[in-house]
Amino acid sequence: NGAMSMKATFALGTDPEIAGSRVSNLVQGALAGLPDEVRRFGVSVTSDSGTFLMIITLASPDGRYDSLFLNNYAALNVTDQLKRIPGVASASSLISEEYSMRIWFDPAKLAAFALTPQDIIRAVLEQNSQYAAGTVGLQPAPEDLKMTWLVSTQGRMATEEEFGDIIIRVDDKKGIMRLRDVARIELGAADYGVRSKLDGKPVAGISISLTPGANALRTADLIEARMQKLSLDFPPGMEHAIPYNVTTFVRISIEEVVKTLFEAMALVALVIFIFLQNPRATLIPCIAVPVSIVGTFAGMYMLGFSINTLTLFGMVLAIGIVVDDAIVVLENVERIMHDEGLSPREATSKAMREVTGPVIAIVLVLCAVFIPVSFMGGLTGEMFRQFGITIALSVIISGIVALTLSPVMCGFLLKSRHGTPGRFARAFNCAFEGLTSVYLLGVRFVLRSNILAVVVMCVLGWGTWELLNRVPEGLAPDEDQGYIIAAAMLPDGAGMPRTDKILDHLSETMRRDPSVVSVLTIAGTDLLGGTGTLGSAGAAFIILKPWEERTGAAQSSQALAGKVFGIDVTDGILAAFNPPPIVGLSTVGGLEGFLQNNAGASIEEMAAQADRLSAAAAGRPELRGVNSALRLGTPKIFV
Repeated sequence: NGAMSMKATFALGTDPEIAGSRVSNLVQGALAGLPDEVRRFGVSVTSDSGTFLMIITLASPDGRYDSLFLNNYAALNVTDQLKRIPGVASASSLISEEYSMRIWFDPAKLAAFALTPQDIIRAVLEQNSQYAAGTVGLQPAPEDLKMTWLVSTQGRMATEEEFGDIIIRVDDKKGIMRLRDVARIELGAADYGVRSKLDGKPVAGISISLTPGANALRTADLIEARMQKLSLDFPPGMEHAIPYNVTTFVRISIEEVVKTLFEAMALVALVIFIFLQNPRATLIPCIAVPVSIVGTFAGMYMLGFSINTLTLFGMVLAIGIVVDDAIVVLENVERIMHDEGLSPREATSKAMREVTGPVIAIVLVLCAVFIPVSFMGGLTGEMFRQFGITIALSVIISGIVALTLSPVMCGFLLKSRHGTPGRFARAFNCAFEGLTSVYLLGVRFVLRSNILAVVVMCVLGWGTWELLNRVPEGLAPDEDQGYIIAAAMLPDGAGMPRTDKILDHLSETMRRDPSVVSVLTIAGTDLLGGTGTLGSAGAAFIILKPWEERTGAAQSSQALAGKVFGIDVTDGILAAFNPPPIVGLSTVGGLEGFLQNNAGASIEEMAAQADRLSAAAAGRPELRGVNSALRLGTPKIFV
């Protein structure tokens, strides 16, 4: 289709702004060697994350506007507004269906008048232009000229009639030949190679990509607010929707982690109260933990970290760790008060002399475990750097709190106990003492049977090693993100209407499932091969209901993806995938590789090698959906 795209991928840790500036400079230096047609249309350089942040659709529920009008409205009034939002790398229409004047030549008439298409193109370019015609009457001019006139021309043309009046040739004998004499002119779309539909109805789709390093949640909020503002100026009968939005899963994940954070704090307080059976004592770690968490957030802010699922998960894990320091101090104070009968302040002073060293040792040991995670290289290091440092920060701050705030609270809040414990406390203490006795019996048995203990330890170690080798490995777990991605693949050379028909069948079938909310289909897009527009390929985004409304295993995204594979189609192949667990790693998860031609082999030889590699990969039981983007089977006509 006369377009080419090139993607530059940089090493991990590269500054995206510096890299983008270098690429722009290289492109500018290469422009001089490009053809005039390429320089006239221009070369654009964008820096984005490589995947969609969201897809916005414009629709006409009552059908008063067709797809051409919707896409043209989106190009003129929406996309430029979205591009100005901080964090947006690109906002582009899924379909290049803006209004364009289409000129259909009559070959017989061109041949009869000895004209070529280049003659028509030259005439259109010359006469459909904006010129500064100048002024009549400017100096120097005759002295008796008392007026000046601005000269205006028609400029760019807008209607079919105006284009039809373009002069192709002037002949003294045959008169003036105009464009309408040798061609048919109609107002249509710039490109008909792609069709987008939402639930079977034509829509205009706008894809949004995120700049590297931008905050997806903040950018999504700004986009939604801007769309609400723009919708106030929509013509009657037009509305917008955001069927595809990757931040929905991110928000739910953060909400669940925050919920788990509070649940963990509540469980910590409950366990401490059950074992210590003292509300005042329970209050001390319940205050120490939030103070440590707030301090950790302050440290994250100073280090430039963001609140994401990994750092919040580190917080959840840290709650069980940071409470240990406060419990060590509190429990030792309680023990001294109970065994030696000292006052709270005296017991606190003595307890701190005993536990200061162990608390510092706990902090150093845990830091020695988690800080090295931040020095890991590659993608794993980039992912878990904030995770490791977050836990290390929380541990350090909890140690400081245990050595400063916790002793102060012990001295002021604790009181010497008088009286007997309640019924529940007595029952719990009795049961706990029984478990302790059983545990001590086990310890004594192990101490007497050293050989048996060593054998059991070796068996457990061997079992752990075997399980470690048998359990599948992976960078990140495959999760239900609330949508699945489907792809349609037809034989090479298949027309886009055939692809659109298969996608309509896919949409209709999946919308009958109660777990599906909507289906966005894009016919003419090669999602798997990454080759852009391709009439024999299509893509679909199947949006699922919220997670709380899909409780069964048959309603999971994996199960629904399997249902797509089972749809009966005779004209092509349908495949479905869970989205990648980490946004930006790939289009549909999995992996991709490239063949590099270093020996000067022909394109046919490369295709044969790619087919052999794909066949070998497809034979592996771990892989499915192996596909090659190199397609040479498209029918060709040599002219």
